[in-house]
Amino acid sequence: MSFTTLTSLSALPAAEWDALLPDDNPFLRHAFLSTLEESGCLSQHSGWQPEHLLWHQQGTLRAAIPGYRKSHSRGEYVFDHGWADACHRAGIAYYPKWLGAIPFSPVTGARVLGESAAASQLLAQLPDYLLRHGLSGAHINFTDAEADSLLAAQPAWLERHGCQYHWHNRGYRDFQDFLDSLMSRKRKQLRKEREQVAASGIEFSWLEGAQVTENQWDFIYTCYANTYAARGQRPYLTREFFSLLAQRMPENIRVVLAQLRGQPLAMAFSLVSGSTFYGRYWGAIAEFDRLHFEACFYQGMDYAIAAGLSRFDAGAQGEHKLVRGFEPTLTRSWHHLCHPGLRAAVDDFLQQERSGVADWIVEARDALPYRKND
Repeated sequence: MSFTTLTSLSALPAAEWDALLPDDNPFLRHAFLSTLEESGCLSQHSGWQPEHLLWHQQGTLRAAIPGYRKSHSRGEYVFDHGWADACHRAGIAYYPKWLGAIPFSPVTGARVLGESAAASQLLAQLPDYLLRHGLSGAHINFTDAEADSLLAAQPAWLERHGCQYHWHNRGYRDFQDFLDSLMSRKRKQLRKEREQVAASGIEFSWLEGAQVTENQWDFIYTCYANTYAARGQRPYLTREFFSLLAQRMPENIRVVLAQLRGQPLAMAFSLVSGSTFYGRYWGAIAEFDRLHFEACFYQGMDYAIAAGLSRFDAGAQGEHKLVRGFEPTLTRSWHHLCHPGLRAAVDDFLQQERSGVADWIVEARDALPYRKND
C-alpha cells in the first residue's frame, strides 16, 4: 500500500483515473481536469499547483482525491479569507494550504474517489502529509454524501455548510407550464422579463461543443473575460482551455449565443451530463437590460425542459435566483487545520455559521415563488 502525489494528471492514463469515478459528473473526468492543467489555467505561478493524492494497493490505483497546493484562496467559492487574515494578524502561516476541489467550479460531487476502504486509508494519511510538507491544513469543498460519511469518520475534520440555488424540472411540458406553477405576481414578473428581451429583437441559438467554430470560441472567451474585467479581475481560464475542452468533451458542452440583427452580443457556456444542466460562464460585449437573466436562467430552463433534464445547477451565490424558482440547496465542505488554536476558533465559528445557514434555508424556502398549494 502506498500514498503518493501527482503533479500532472496527464502522467496518469485517463482510463485509470476515470475508473474511480462513481457517476457521470463531467467536472471530475480526467479530460476536464487535465485540460485545466494543460491549457495553463493551473500552475505554481497561478497559485493553483496540482497536487493530487493517490492510494495504490498492489500496484493498482484504488483511491484518489483531486487536489491543489494553494498560495491564496481565490477561485474556491468556500470563503476562508477571514481565517487567513486572522492567521496573518497572529503570526501564523496560513499559506500554503492543500485543497481538494474542482478549480473554479462550485459543483457538488464526489471528492474522495474509489473504494471506501481505500479512500479511508488515504484520508488517514493526509494529516501527517500536511505536517511533513509545511501545509497549514486541508480543505475539501462541495462534497457528496459518500465523502461526507468518510470525512465524518476521520478525527479532527470540521464540517462547514453553505447554500446554493438549484432549479428542478418537475416534468414541465414547456416554460409556460413552469410559469403556471408560480404565484401570479411572480409569474408576471418572469414573463415581463422575457418579453422585454424578446421585444428588443435579440435572438438565441444553441450550439454543442463540436459545432462551435474557433472564431466563435474567440467571441465566447471575449465575453467570459469581460465579466472579470468589469470587476477589475483577471479571468481564471485561458482561451486555450475552451478549444481544448471542445476537442476532448464536445458532447458535454452547450453554448447559447445571443444575437441582435445577426451580430453576436452575449453568450452563456454550460455543461450537461446525465440528468443535470450545469450553468457555468456568462458574458456580453455591452450592457443589455435583463439579458443576463434570459441567457443564464430562462434559456437554460427551456433547454432542460426540452432535453428532459431534471436539475439545473446554476453555480454559487445569487439570492436573485430565488424569485426565478431556484431552490436553496445545502452544500458541505470539510476542513482539517493543523494549528490547534486556529482549529478551536474555526470550530466555534462553524457551529454558529451552520445554525445561520439552516435558518437562511428555511427563510429562503419561504421566499420561493411557487404557489403554496402545490
